[in-house]
Amino acid sequence: MSTGQPAHAQAQDAPEPRINKYFKAAVKTRASDIHLKVGQTTRLRLQGFLKATTGEPFEKEALEEMIMEILSDDQKRQFKEHGTLDFAYEYGDSNRFRVNVFRQRGCVSLAGRRVESTVPSFESLHLPAVLAEIANQQEGLVLVVGPTGSGKTTTIAAMLDHIAKSRACHIITVEDPIEYLFKDGKAIVSQREIGIDVPNFDDALTYLMRQDPDVVLVGEMRDAKTVTAGMRAAETGHMVFGTLHSANAAQAIHRLLDLFPQEERELTRQALAIAMKAIISQCLIPCLLKDVPRVPVMEIMLGSPTVKKFIAEGREADLTGVIRNSLREGMQDFTENLCKFVMDGVIDPKEALRFAPNAEELKMALKGIKTTTEGLM
Repeated sequence: MSTGQPAHAQAQDAPEPRINKYFKAAVKTRASDIHLKVGQTTRLRLQGFLKATTGEPFEKEALEEMIMEILSDDQKRQFKEHGTLDFAYEYGDSNRFRVNVFRQRGCVSLAGRRVESTVPSFESLHLPAVLAEIANQQEGLVLVVGPTGSGKTTTIAAMLDHIAKSRACHIITVEDPIEYLFKDGKAIVSQREIGIDVPNFDDALTYLMRQDPDVVLVGEMRDAKTVTAGMRAAETGHMVFGTLHSANAAQAIHRLLDLFPQEERELTRQALAIAMKAIISQCLIPCLLKDVPRVPVMEIMLGSPTVKKFIAEGREADLTGVIRNSLREGMQDFTENLCKFVMDGVIDPKEALRFAPNAEELKMALKGIKTTTEGLM
């Protein structure tokens, strides 16, 4: 649960929190994550891998005191009650982190995810142009799925920022906590943070339609009520974005249905088939380009008539084949995307094989692309 206060810069007349020097190290090295743990030195995640830093290991009392410095009285109370706490933390003018503080083996630990101060563009993220086409739709459910740390939040942020700049509408986000700060453009953007602006997701979703939204971000699809609210909004003419932890489109559908009791799954399946606009599956892979640590490799499934039919009939296992046969329609296969990045010199072949869902299939695809390229030349 989130009980954090809005991220804010340190007051000018107050001493700077001691913990800031560790966050500064993460910013300076362009680390994606920072970990502070008793008995260990600071660990930073660089290009997907945790690396230890120099310095003395943290002592129990010192680390807890340092973390408590940046918590409000209400946050401390909630942390004591639940043993974990989510909040957004900001120092300076533009350095933001999504932070989780938790207890393990009687000690306090901290994990922080660095969030860029400005929403990155499609181009800077190396995202395919079809995402702009998806964002331009007026209604439907769009899921961005992938493992933790795969860049789901950033991809959705880029899509919402595109909408804000290009369409006169009302965007409402329900976040836990707020990460990217959006600017009003042609659209107005209302960002609601759990624990600050609204007590919980249930209350936020209950009153959502009374706030006249056109585009909605409901955050993680974590339970049946969230999924139902998202699908209902999509069915009634709204564009709805959500995230889910799954590896691909087929698995995402299974995970959504598993959130419902058995007797409700068939009705949910039919509603999902109607509402589905796209499922974007992604992971981040180390990149060869200068100043680009990692790039998102994606599977993109669009809500075509065939896709909707297969979802309605329970044929998720056949969706991969539909995607591969629909590349000209804007869909994107994960293996095909890996091939393109390798051939363009963006990803090392060894890294591509390490992340490939089927290494032998990728090897064959790479050989096929190479042969075709040589023939054309």
